[in-house]
Amino acid sequence: MQPIPRPFPRPGNTITDSSLEEPQVQAPLDETLASSASDIPTEATLGFPIYPNANYLRSYDAGRGQNYYLFGTNATYEEMVNYYSIVLKERGNRVFEAPRVHMFEVGRFREDRMAFPPGVTIKDFSWNGSLGYANRNRQSGGPSHYITVIQIVPNPTTSTP
Repeated sequence: MQPIPRPFPRPGNTITDSSLEEPQVQAPLDETLASSASDIPTEATLGFPIYPNANYLRSYDAGRGQNYYLFGTNATYEEMVNYYSIVLKERGNRVFEAPRVHMFEVGRFREDRMAFPPGVTIKDFSWNGSLGYANRNRQSGGPSHYITVIQIVPNPTTSTP
């Protein structure tokens, strides 16, 4: 009989090797979501415009002192790309056709101190008949889903703590 390769345990045995445990996934910076208006990032703290009817969803640690800030809206993907093209005075680039993703890189990417180029990314969450990005923060109102998500990655020097 051939030995069973690890990590599969033999019947009756349990795995105790800590190297085989599930990796720990870092929780979002604001796991409880914004609890007050003071917790919500602003244009001044991000250094980027925020679409007027966009709702703050959550933030994630991007590494190297940067964070991703997500905002949801039910304005269409096209409306968001047009809006950010005008306010950023930048055409940006469509990086994916399906689902549609458009990036506006604003500022210089410094690989030695940044995890991601500063800028705004627009993603179409209504692609292929999807309801959209689920709104986990329903207690503050808002729709159950957002068809478009705006991701803002500020420069590490302007990022909120």
